[in-house]
Amino acid sequence: MVFKRTSSRNVFLILLLLVLSANYTLYHTTSGIQVLPDQPNLVVIASMIDLALISPILFLMWKRKLNWKNLILGIAGGLIYVSFFIPKEYLAPFKAVTWIGFAVEGGLLLLEILVLVSLFKYLPAIVRSVKKSPLPVLYSFSNAVENQVKSYPIIRIICSEMLMFYYAFAAWRKKPQYDTNMFTLHQKSSLMAIRVMLIHATVIEMAGLHWLFHEKSMILSIVLLVINIYTAFFFVGDIQAVRLNPLVMTEEKLYISLGLLKRMEIKWSEVEEIIDEPQYLIQKQSKDTIEFMARDFEEAHPDVILKLKQPAEATLIMGIKKEYLQVAIKVDDPNQFKEVLRKKYELN
Repeated sequence: MVFKRTSSRNVFLILLLLVLSANYTLYHTTSGIQVLPDQPNLVVIASMIDLALISPILFLMWKRKLNWKNLILGIAGGLIYVSFFIPKEYLAPFKAVTWIGFAVEGGLLLLEILVLVSLFKYLPAIVRSVKKSPLPVLYSFSNAVENQVKSYPIIRIICSEMLMFYYAFAAWRKKPQYDTNMFTLHQKSSLMAIRVMLIHATVIEMAGLHWLFHEKSMILSIVLLVINIYTAFFFVGDIQAVRLNPLVMTEEKLYISLGLLKRMEIKWSEVEEIIDEPQYLIQKQSKDTIEFMARDFEEAHPDVILKLKQPAEATLIMGIKKEYLQVAIKVDDPNQFKEVLRKKYELN
């Protein structure tokens, strides 16, 4: 069944590649140009339909994200693509149509700027809300932003970056606090050691690449330097986020995260079943399972899997949202964790 669904999806990708390659051959090869009639307007119109309408639809169907919002964005992007894809001498009579794409994208850019302005306008209120919240900053900051500002992708990305810089630079004096409802995921693994190794590798790579490229291409050297510095800061922030954010169980929810890479809030009413049978835990998990396990040099298996009544949303890197039906969890104290987990689950 999975194979059939994957095959049907790939049909849309194949059709998309055929459309793009046919239009490329028509305008950018000698044989294609020879085929064009003396009055190519009708051919150009057909190509514009292919690139600005058919191609976005095929792409969105392949990605399974076909809706009116994405279709409008796809058409606008397709019109911009047309202006670069079709040679100017053929596109001249239809130049005004391609400006529609630039106008739509410009309008969306302006909207995103206004949304960012609103974010910084409400930032003092967001900070006050975070300070009053009993939850860790990793959760309270995102919740405060969603309460004050409508959740747009650009907002989620900016908030994700703000959390990264907070943990990388402003959380060093904080110490992790633990009680009977909190459980760590990393202390019996090599997760921290691996992160430190990655920071060292990034610093060495940064120095080596900067020295290698600074004479050949100063721009490329600076770009790689910025990327490596950001990567090092991210790993530092991720280490701090892991250290300061153990799994937390309250009367209403389970809060679980693995640094800056992924986090989730699960209401007890959303949990259908707690699975801890060893024969099930050692099996390869399905794609609709999110894993909160500190990866080690050896293969790791979860201590429990929470099966949910319906897919629940998790926040991934860069604020990306994705839904999962099962949650695989591995902690440092599995026996105590299972005991507290079942008590919370049964009470709710």
